[in-house]
Amino acid sequence: MIVFLNGQFLPEAQAVVSVNDRGFMYGDGLFETMRVCGRRPFRMAQHLERMTRGADFLKIKCPFTPKELQDFAGQLIGQNQMPEAVLRVTLTRGPGERGYTPQIDSQPTVVMTLHTAPPMDVGNPVQWRLITSSYRIPAGDPLSSFKTANKLVHIMARMEAVEKDADEALLVNTNGEVAETASGNLFWVYQDNICTVPTGCGVLPGITRSVVLEICQTLGLPVNKCVIKPKALRNSEGIFITQSALGIVPVATLDGEPVAPSPLVGQISRAYNEMLAQP
Repeated sequence: MIVFLNGQFLPEAQAVVSVNDRGFMYGDGLFETMRVCGRRPFRMAQHLERMTRGADFLKIKCPFTPKELQDFAGQLIGQNQMPEAVLRVTLTRGPGERGYTPQIDSQPTVVMTLHTAPPMDVGNPVQWRLITSSYRIPAGDPLSSFKTANKLVHIMARMEAVEKDADEALLVNTNGEVAETASGNLFWVYQDNICTVPTGCGVLPGITRSVVLEICQTLGLPVNKCVIKPKALRNSEGIFITQSALGIVPVATLDGEPVAPSPLVGQISRAYNEMLAQP
């Protein structure tokens, strides 16, 4: 496997990051993950725009422009001969001295890697068992707007889900409101409305989430961005998760109780996969 590291394409074994890198030491950085279809990273411009906003917020100066990163990604896909994959872009503040205060003259680290893409079968989609996690995420945290390299709460929530023989964890915020899942955004269907949590409740404004909102507008499906408690979520007529690697993931059960399937979820999923296939 060939890896992109700070402007160079290297064999994976040679792509070494310093043990003093602040991403390694403190999670001081950002990352973006996107699906590659037909050699094209889906919605890469949107992913990099979110990363750029996050870098500005964290005061990390990326050494490459978004256009350069897109060009490097194309080269990486070509060198690895992986037209179908998952691309991860990581940006950290780079090596620095021990301590929370970063150096002004730090040299950021940029890494791009490719990974095997999970299969997506529109006719027989993956369905996840969802459990409500005991871990909470802060409501109104400005860092939730960006995909930071510190995901300990999400990791612990996913571990909790696995321990309970589930596929994914539902995260509730510190106000007791449904927020997101460990790896994606949450949608539910209620009275033929496609509902999702508004940003500002501790929710990452996901790129796949924004694509689904576009699809709903195109299909004429009413959208409702609203706050909901976990108990009320059980009255929904369908639940699905959006994330970059798998796209639309219907939820089969919530805390062991079956979730009613909605034909609207399949309609949105088909439209999403059509968008992925577009050149």
